[in-house]
Amino acid sequence: MGHPTLRRAARPVSPSEHGTPWLHALVDDMIDTLHDYGGIGLAAPQVGESLRLALIEIQGDSRYGEIPSMPLTAFVNPTVEVVDPARAGYWEGCLSVPGLRGYVERPQHIRVDYTTLSGRSERLELRGFLATVFQHEFDHLDGTLYIDRIEDPRLLGFDEEFERYLAPRDAA
Repeated sequence: MGHPTLRRAARPVSPSEHGTPWLHALVDDMIDTLHDYGGIGLAAPQVGESLRLALIEIQGDSRYGEIPSMPLTAFVNPTVEVVDPARAGYWEGCLSVPGLRGYVERPQHIRVDYTTLSGRSERLELRGFLATVFQHEFDHLDGTLYIDRIEDPRLLGFDEEFERYLAPRDAA
């Protein structure tokens, strides 16, 4: 947090960049970073590249509990459409804002249009926690961090205090 690339809207990946060795090398580096830090998503601006590119990978038995799995997927130039504006909240953390968690409410039914690394157009419809994950990652492409979406600043805390005070309160 504080790097100017994280606060700027990223540029689209051009059609001529699809399938290039440079783009594949960037994705490989992003995969290494994602795995090294134990995240479930990573956007190119988080590694200093102002590109509309994000990775998401969710293991069904993750630290987030029982959630649907998502194989490692690269999303190029994604767009999000809210299908149903009904919102729910989750405690979010971020590799770009280490050591903090905050409660963010987001729409829970979205449609995502994106391009694959090879340039093929795809569409996903997502609900619940997966919808939250995608919105969180794609916010990075617009220069937005999850902390910008926290409505009540009392619901932002350090990881240690979250585990000690906030998580038990939510479980009760």
